Amino acid sequence: MALADDFRNVVDSLPEGWTDLSLDLKIFDPEDYIDSAVLLSQINAQPYSRSEWHWRIDVASKFGHAAAAPTVAGILDRLDREGIEGELKIRDAQEGRAEVVQMWGRPESVREEFRHRRSL
Repeated sequence: MALADDFRNVVDSLPEGWTDLSLDLKIFDPEDYIDSAVLLSQINAQPYSRSEWHWRIDVASKFGHAAAAPTVAGILDRLDREGIEGELKIRDAQEGRAEVVQMWGRPESVREEFRHRRSL
């Protein structure tokens, strides 16, 4: 199965309130490592130095310090079109966290609107 299809299946299998997802990616052909590195840099994939898996990809559902899920799907689709084959494995998935925003000094109306928009 293609990497992009695997990724979409993973995202579809997650609960509705998921916030963060960490995936491991293995590239099958070592000759494709450099080409994949160029593409994966667009989603800030982190290389492993001594592991059978080559990359860690952090994905955010709505906000956070990670790549957006549609962007990750697009890059994995690009890898598929380039003929780069590999395998994805779920490392970690989290749900139900809220972003931390400094609210000191902000009026109560801003705090209420933040709670309303984030359903806190």
